[in-house]
Amino acid sequence: MERHQYLTHVRRLVIKIGTRMVACGEEPVDHAFLAGLATQLAGLHERDIQTVLVVSGAVALGRRALNLQSGQTEHVSLRQAAAAVGQPELMRLYLETLATHGLRAAQILLTADDMADRSRYLRIRNTMEALLEERVVPVINENDSISVEGVTFGENDRLAAIVAAKTGADALVFLSDEPGLYTADPKRYPEAELIELVQPGDEVCQLGAGVGGRESSGGMQKKIVAAEMAVECGIPVVMTDGREENVLLRVLDGERIGTFFVPGEPLARRKMWIATAREPRGRVLVDEGACRALTSPDGASLLPIGVVEVEGEFGVGDLVEVLGPRRQVLARGITNFSVADLRRIKRLHSREVPRLLGRPAAPEVIHRDNMVVIAG
Repeated sequence: MERHQYLTHVRRLVIKIGTRMVACGEEPVDHAFLAGLATQLAGLHERDIQTVLVVSGAVALGRRALNLQSGQTEHVSLRQAAAAVGQPELMRLYLETLATHGLRAAQILLTADDMADRSRYLRIRNTMEALLEERVVPVINENDSISVEGVTFGENDRLAAIVAAKTGADALVFLSDEPGLYTADPKRYPEAELIELVQPGDEVCQLGAGVGGRESSGGMQKKIVAAEMAVECGIPVVMTDGREENVLLRVLDGERIGTFFVPGEPLARRKMWIATAREPRGRVLVDEGACRALTSPDGASLLPIGVVEVEGEFGVGDLVEVLGPRRQVLARGITNFSVADLRRIKRLHSREVPRLLGRPAAPEVIHRDNMVVIAG
């Protein structure tokens, strides 16, 4: 399929806006970019296209207000302080700019735990659905003032992919100061060429190494990882230069601009949550037979007999990662057993499990409906 077949029928769009679109180095806020963005969002709303913004820049704005050097915000407490100061200013910029076109905006601050916990995620999704129905633009950022290492999204590129997957977006666009993905870093290699199309399975992650800026925590490589997460959920992705005139409208008109990532098959909403939740609570190592069964075209549930070893601490209903004989990631899914019980029943036939545990038990460690296979 051509990109226009994916993009010209978009009804819900997630837009990731990089830090350097708004605040770059010691330069003032780029009001021209924000004004152009607001004009485009108004045009999208006239087309009845719902828009969600995932924004960065709170730490950069707060660092300036507190007169901190960029290296100082590597310390958690100072980074959180900068975020707490910068976030109101960042939101004010979006509120005032969008209001010039009669658009209303709503702030949503998220932590990784909000999206990993299914009940909290469902409440957040319902809130966003209500906002979009009322033609309000959700402006989403990580709650950096309280997020700590180990429970963060890592960068807002990944957050954007998660938001796109979990809100049922039809497309995800990354706006940065790069025209797209190149065959090499164009700042170092002038002969580098823009890659217009990335198909599922193309090995492109290494192309983004080292491309980024000191104000941003993502960079091209992390954008690629986030894009791959989105396309695995069936969402087309475009990376492009946010300062191109009417770039969003042109993208949705199917114009060949930037780098287009072709999506895979769409996932059911529950499987989207499994695919995009934060780090699993544990790992389940399986043998070669289970590996073949899980990755076969017909697919299969994971049974106790195929489990070789268990790692981590998890309970019933937790998200776990499934590893193959060479510790390659095969899948992730919701387990029917705690780590303690799974250690007792590994390598057993399913019919033996109830007798050993002394109670009725599911025949599967992870049912296929609660699993997303990552390896093909």
